[in-house]
Amino acid sequence: MHFYRGTLANSATIMNHTEATTSLIQAFKQAGQGQVFSYFDQLDAAEQAQLLEQAASIDLAEVATLVDEHVKGEHTSAVDLEGLTPAPYTALPVNGGDATQWSAAFEAGSAAIAAGRVAAFTVAGGQGTRLGYDGPKGTYPVTPVSEKTLFQVFAEKIARSSERFGVTIHWFILTSEINNSATVAAFEAADFFGLKPEAVHFIVQGLVPAVDYEGKILLAETSKIAMTPDGHGGSLRALVRSGAVAKMQELGVDCVSYFQVDNPIIQCIDPAFIGFHVLGQSELSSKMVPKAYALEKVGHFCMQNDSALVVEYSDMPNSMQEETNPDGSIRFNGGSVAIHIFDRAFIARAGSTTSDVQLPFHRADKKIPYVGADGVIVTPDAANGVKFEMFVFDALPLAKNPVIIEAAREDDFSPVKNAEGLDSPQSCKEDQLRMFTRWLIAAGENVEVDGTGLPAITFEISPRFAVDQADFIAQLAARVDQPAIVDGLIIE
Repeated sequence: MHFYRGTLANSATIMNHTEATTSLIQAFKQAGQGQVFSYFDQLDAAEQAQLLEQAASIDLAEVATLVDEHVKGEHTSAVDLEGLTPAPYTALPVNGGDATQWSAAFEAGSAAIAAGRVAAFTVAGGQGTRLGYDGPKGTYPVTPVSEKTLFQVFAEKIARSSERFGVTIHWFILTSEINNSATVAAFEAADFFGLKPEAVHFIVQGLVPAVDYEGKILLAETSKIAMTPDGHGGSLRALVRSGAVAKMQELGVDCVSYFQVDNPIIQCIDPAFIGFHVLGQSELSSKMVPKAYALEKVGHFCMQNDSALVVEYSDMPNSMQEETNPDGSIRFNGGSVAIHIFDRAFIARAGSTTSDVQLPFHRADKKIPYVGADGVIVTPDAANGVKFEMFVFDALPLAKNPVIIEAAREDDFSPVKNAEGLDSPQSCKEDQLRMFTRWLIAAGENVEVDGTGLPAITFEISPRFAVDQADFIAQLAARVDQPAIVDGLIIE
């Protein structure tokens, strides 16, 4: 089943009725945005239809508010750091956490999954441009031997979890205007990686017009408005507007496992995490990963005025990031890695433009190509306008009973962001190999490793076989034919 971003008006009606077209153009003029239609009479019918469809999707009242608050107002990007303290979290048992508590959470989460209360949600609107790859990022190959794509890895993890808990786990995927068609085509070509097509749902990310420093909506072409994605925080809006939240309610889903497309070692369906969320009656739960070093470029889980929030590294002075506790450990150590569980009812509120729970927009000054006064496209050398976006972590202070638990980086977080070096395909493959090796050693196998835990051989454990260490040990023990651990091995 596929969901697509709705519009605020019926574009087909607008395109077919002169009166409606006139009304729309007039609305833009009254809002001080008549320049959007400066070249309308010079366009052919198809171009006019394109422009009208875009214009019909724009909430002019919202644009006016954004301009007043972020462009014309006394804009400041400074974050209030007064009274900021590290947020408390539930530690892993290996780091002093209560093992009994974690066991209870695992059981509660397992019960929720088996009852069909859990769905996966992947934010996958980006392209692989930074990786030198021409295509949706989710179609980029990441595993060390078989070179499965990010989408295939997640699909197989979801399939294994469905099998493990005896239930069909639905998967919601946020695409974008630029990659939706290619993403859907990739799934169809792969027969949905073995998943039921009706259990995979595509949603298109929302768009917001870019404006110049006078607050005027920019044209990318004479027949095209400069529209930009509304950020990963906009994913909550997209879930509501597309009908996905209503579908979740119909399915009995009330826990949504949120993760981003660039992290292949993520536990897509983590019973313990889900259990903490359920037992805590939380509207939004998050995983934190202890920072690798003081100035690591991750957000920080903090408390301020009794509310949990995330402060981005760019908003926190280096001196604060480098503060230490009496024992020498990093004070602001809770790194945010965009792994969450959302309550469905909370998404319905946070994703509505009329509720009391609203994610704020943030301003981003950008170089935005635009149509100049002579109708020629101008490519600016410096920032000339503003894009607006929402951040999903801004939902944290709005949520009731937020839960933050610790996750082991090596089991949950190794993103593919850069072509080389840190957080690259190579570093991620090495992290996968280290994880697979830990599983084998825990299962009683002997594997030669270097000082970092990297094995001397390259091999792979398919997510269809196991999704975590405990699952792997059980699955391997049940096999009649025990595999020889050799270079190029794929356990599946």
